[in-house]
Amino acid sequence: IMVCAPNASHSPVFLLLGFSRARVSPALLFFLFLAIYLVTVIGNVTLVLLISRDSRLHSPMYYLLRGLSVIDMGLSTVTLPQLLAHLVSNYPAISAARCLAQFFFFYAFGVTDTLVISVMALDRYVAICNPLHYHSVMNRQLCACLLTLSWVVSVVHTMLHVGLLLPLYWVGDAEGNVKLPHFFCDHRPLLRASCSDIHSNELAIFLEGGFLMLGPCALIVLSYARIGATILRLPSAAGRHRAVSTCGSHLTMVGFLYGTIVWVYFQPPSQNSQEQDMVAAVMYTAITPLANPFVYSLRNKDVKSALHRLLGRGRADS
Repeated sequence: IMVCAPNASHSPVFLLLGFSRARVSPALLFFLFLAIYLVTVIGNVTLVLLISRDSRLHSPMYYLLRGLSVIDMGLSTVTLPQLLAHLVSNYPAISAARCLAQFFFFYAFGVTDTLVISVMALDRYVAICNPLHYHSVMNRQLCACLLTLSWVVSVVHTMLHVGLLLPLYWVGDAEGNVKLPHFFCDHRPLLRASCSDIHSNELAIFLEGGFLMLGPCALIVLSYARIGATILRLPSAAGRHRAVSTCGSHLTMVGFLYGTIVWVYFQPPSQNSQEQDMVAAVMYTAITPLANPFVYSLRNKDVKSALHRLLGRGRADS
């Protein structure tokens, strides 16, 4: 248990040193993450525009997908531009106020992302298991309410953890800087670096955070269990293939997201926990938002057709 020294502070300057020991040059990392960020923004903006402009995509599933694309852009924007700035700086510092703000927005976008993905599983359940009432059940009003509820739950959850971080103290070096082995203000590095009692924080993560993680996961599992049972009862192979194809893109993203969580957090404890946190953070903030628009466009005939119509209209206009 760490003991806080007299010079401990509520609001130190944090040094984000996550990539300081990387074997790859900072210049190469800069161009790599710049390319990832630009492609992420362009891909998700394109998906949002396609869904907004093409009337054939004005259905509940695409309404939710458009919300997911906006969330993914926010998740990347919270962390990657700052990472790019720090990669070309000799002093990767961030004030305590900016650190907590980044923490808030990262978790608000991240938790909303998992909740919206679970709502999309519910949408697929209604579409396949109750297709005759799909448009009357999953209407725009219900989708808007579910998206709003996801944001409210996420913000309340994040405010709880921000409130538990505010009383903590950190001890800096001779210049008053606290070194974090991460590239943004994530929960675990902040708690590890604190000299305060963090049992309340850990209890909140285990109880409230665990419930918030298991709830969406259980909804996804139950939805797809019912979907699988319904598909097996379909009389024709063509009907089964059509039902599976409507879930393919969403299942890919679910597997990508929760596969990353299992890969990182369900391994035996080791000395590389900080490196595992970094890998998880890169997956959440860079790879998953990057993959989302491509998974839904490459595996989805409706989105590909809308893109062809948009490009064809653009060539016709020119």
